[in-house]
Amino acid sequence: MKNLTLVGIILLALAFLLYYMLPEFSMVKLFEPISLMGILAGIGIGLIIGGVVGYVSKGSALKEEQKRREYKQLLKEKAELEKIAAANAVNQNTTATQPLNRDKENTQNFY
Repeated sequence: MKNLTLVGIILLALAFLLYYMLPEFSMVKLFEPISLMGILAGIGIGLIIGGVVGYVSKGSALKEEQKRREYKQLLKEKAELEKIAAANAVNQNTTATQPLNRDKENTQNFY
């Protein structure tokens, strides 16, 4: 939006410079109805173009922000899944390293 303001000021200065370079320039003619209509029409067109550009840039910014939020959510879910996988791996390692005492458990039913 700051760039659009800068471009608007430059174009306004250029328009005034061109109007000033006219051979019949006078400050009184600047405030005649036809000149004021031209100025107001230029301002109106500038506002319309600025509104459209602002609407498009805001939509793009909102879509980009939504993508960033989704990416952060995916990173959180990935971290949670990695923690769960690590916990499962630790649980499997501890159960696999424990000795099996099946011989001692079922000795009364051996014969």
